[in-house]
Amino acid sequence: MATSTDVLEDAPGPASGPPVTSHSATLGGEQKRSVEQITLLLFIAVPFLAVLAALPLAWGWGVSWLDLGLLVVFYFVGCHGITIGFHRYFTHGSFKAKRPLRIALAVMGSLAVEGPVVRWVADHRKHHKFSDADGDPHSPWRYGETVPALLKGLWWAHMGWMFNEEQTSQEKYAPDLVKDPAIRAVSRQFIAWAALSLFLPGLIGGLVTMSWWGAFTAFFWGSLVRVALLHHVTWSINSICHAVGKRPFKSRDRSGNVWWLAVLSCGESWHNLHHADPTSARHGVERGQIDSSARFIRWFELLGWAHDVRWPSADRIASRRKEQVADAA
Repeated sequence: MATSTDVLEDAPGPASGPPVTSHSATLGGEQKRSVEQITLLLFIAVPFLAVLAALPLAWGWGVSWLDLGLLVVFYFVGCHGITIGFHRYFTHGSFKAKRPLRIALAVMGSLAVEGPVVRWVADHRKHHKFSDADGDPHSPWRYGETVPALLKGLWWAHMGWMFNEEQTSQEKYAPDLVKDPAIRAVSRQFIAWAALSLFLPGLIGGLVTMSWWGAFTAFFWGSLVRVALLHHVTWSINSICHAVGKRPFKSRDRSGNVWWLAVLSCGESWHNLHHADPTSARHGVERGQIDSSARFIRWFELLGWAHDVRWPSADRIASRRKEQVADAA
């Protein structure tokens, strides 16, 4: 099983350059200010309210194929930006990428409106170092194992942890990204990328229909509903996938496989294998386990955009199965 040290050492190598302080690395430092917490609340609450309004509004207005198309396209662009870019590439170094793809993945992940790439990666590397133990930023077992404690912990793991004033040190957990001028720039420009992500569906809807109503419905479905859905699917990997699910592989935490989240999470909900082998480019390794992120990485490899991909071999997978560990004992 890969250790937390392996996760940091296997991450994409740092770019050369002078030391960079947290103030110049990305938005915010190691303390979250009140204005950041208020902004975060708006980014969470407004799309969530849109989801609550979606069904009655769809019943009254209907929903066009254009609106649904924008929702799906922008959803999976942002989702794969998170799963392939922020997670498998920047956090774990599951493959190496040519410079244009590296920057494109940073931008795509930023369009998911889940925070700046450097901060996202720092949080996730810390999560792997302390997974479901003291120090984990978002373990659902934070408060104990009783039903009330777990319910409180699920809330914390799902979204409560993001309002914590103390932030993960970016210099400690993501020094390679802090030192990369291009990635540092994308991270600092997060607000601009988030605004673009929210603005584009409405612009496209308005231009296609040549109406303000078309712009509004496209913004409603393609921006607000899409962002809320993607947020809660992503956060469910932190909460649900660390509380329930099958655990066929040996890991030092409570990560589990949750099949019904696989398509919407782009393969991330095969979470038990991921924590058993964090640098693996494929999470869904068993028959029938859909993992669209791994498929895209394979296409990138075939196109020559990605190389040194860490595909899991049969022996590597077998060595991480619980029955294999038991037989060896």
